[in-house]
Amino acid sequence: MVNNKIRMGLIGAGENTKLMHIPGFQKLNNVEIISVSNRSIKSSTIISETFNIPVVHKNWKDLIEDPNIDAVCIGTWPYMHHTLAIESLKNNKHVLTEARMAMNFKQANNMLDFSKTKPHLITQIVPAPITFKVDKTIKKILQENKLGDILAVDISTHNDTSKNGGFINPESIYHWRENKDLSGYNIMQMGIWYETLMRWIGTARSVISLTKVNVKKRYDENNHLQYISIPDHVEILAELNIGAIAHMRFSSVTGLAPDDKVWIFGSHGTLMLDINKLEVYLGTKDNTNLSKINIPKEDEGQWRVEEEFINAIMGIEEITHTSFEDGVKYMEFTEAVTKSMQLGKKINLQF
Repeated sequence: MVNNKIRMGLIGAGENTKLMHIPGFQKLNNVEIISVSNRSIKSSTIISETFNIPVVHKNWKDLIEDPNIDAVCIGTWPYMHHTLAIESLKNNKHVLTEARMAMNFKQANNMLDFSKTKPHLITQIVPAPITFKVDKTIKKILQENKLGDILAVDISTHNDTSKNGGFINPESIYHWRENKDLSGYNIMQMGIWYETLMRWIGTARSVISLTKVNVKKRYDENNHLQYISIPDHVEILAELNIGAIAHMRFSSVTGLAPDDKVWIFGSHGTLMLDINKLEVYLGTKDNTNLSKINIPKEDEGQWRVEEEFINAIMGIEEITHTSFEDGVKYMEFTEAVTKSMQLGKKINLQF
């Protein structure tokens, strides 16, 4: 740290790094982004010139070993998170890594265990941001016991990247998220929504799932044929530690499906989140119509990932969104979904 400024290095500068992390860090007075290492010198130079970042490192190893850098922002695909996080910690760098945390549960555990050997360093995973605006309101409704005992949860999302009503589009370009060698056990938005559910009502104790790969091959941007093993439709049943049953469906092949919703069913009330509109509705035994909840401006959460990371380094606050401990929990769940499908049985969770 020089002149009370945290000096940042960027490893990987994809869309989220360019759209959120770089502007987020550069608007803070106590941060300076001094270096970048992208997939090539050419792409690194473009980032350097676009965002006025003074140093281009030819590879991630040189950046991590640079004594002028205090903290590293890892913006690569999940296949590199484990290596880069641990090497950064070995070199006494604070770590902010893009989600998902890792390729699998073992890697996530290794990252957490190693971070505990460096308790003076801050570690953070970029959180699932979809529900920031409504998180506080939903947690308040649950804490005030307006639903009574939670009996069931239903989450259903349909990822219509093809803009064709959700029907199968085999002509879509192969995406890195469909490459298991780059994304591991991560499937569509499954990890995002389990992380969100953890914020509201905690973890699962068991998982059983069915999955299917409907589109088994696609051409990539270079017109090379790629084969796909990551499911495009997932059905999950989970026993939650609070005693409720959760049903989750994630799909990119369900044509004309209903709008994406989250339902939380209680003994005295029901909460519904309209995911697309980010509107919360509540109905109770005394008022059986779902009524929209007006959310005061002061209760609306917002993106402050970079600020939280820097504040944690400065000792101003602790990491809440998202810790390595929580990352391990969602990585265990993510892997259990695939294991359940492969083994045809219920998988019990440790965390």
